[in-house]
Amino acid sequence: MSRIANNPVEVPSGVEVMLDGPNLKVKGSKGTLELVINGQVEINQDDNYITFRASNGSKKSGALAGTYRSLVNNMVLGVSEGFSKSLLLQGVGYRAQAQGKKLNLTLGFSHPIDYDIPDGIEVETPSQTEVLVKGIDKQLVGQVSAEIRAFRPPEPYKGKGVRYANEYVKRKEAKKK
Repeated sequence: MSRIANNPVEVPSGVEVMLDGPNLKVKGSKGTLELVINGQVEINQDDNYITFRASNGSKKSGALAGTYRSLVNNMVLGVSEGFSKSLLLQGVGYRAQAQGKKLNLTLGFSHPIDYDIPDGIEVETPSQTEVLVKGIDKQLVGQVSAEIRAFRPPEPYKGKGVRYANEYVKRKEAKKK
């Protein structure tokens, strides 16, 4: 049995959770998120706590209970506080500029890269070498950040590329004669 599923999810004030059969809807000040719950997981809502339990004693349903507990917790945090990831561009001439629903990146290629920002995501560029990805869906924020980083991942010799703000890139020594 998953130990994560034993911890209830606390619903803060200002967040509304609606449970309609297998459909779960979480509504908060930042937006609304929906999720379809698997039939092997039982959800109970008591005042401002949501509890999860495996409907049968199988290993799979226990794992699913823990997974859905984490997903619902991330939904509650997302609609109340939101998620953000920060990316840094390192390299000579590496720049980023947010223009509406597009992110223009200059990453040392012969052409600029125009990245279309998906719905539900907000991208800010506080400086030319910083990109801030914000949203209420944790998975989507991480996916967009990973796609932007994949255009030019940091290389180990000079450290040039797009990296997460807290990422450490282990540097290698150059080839000697």
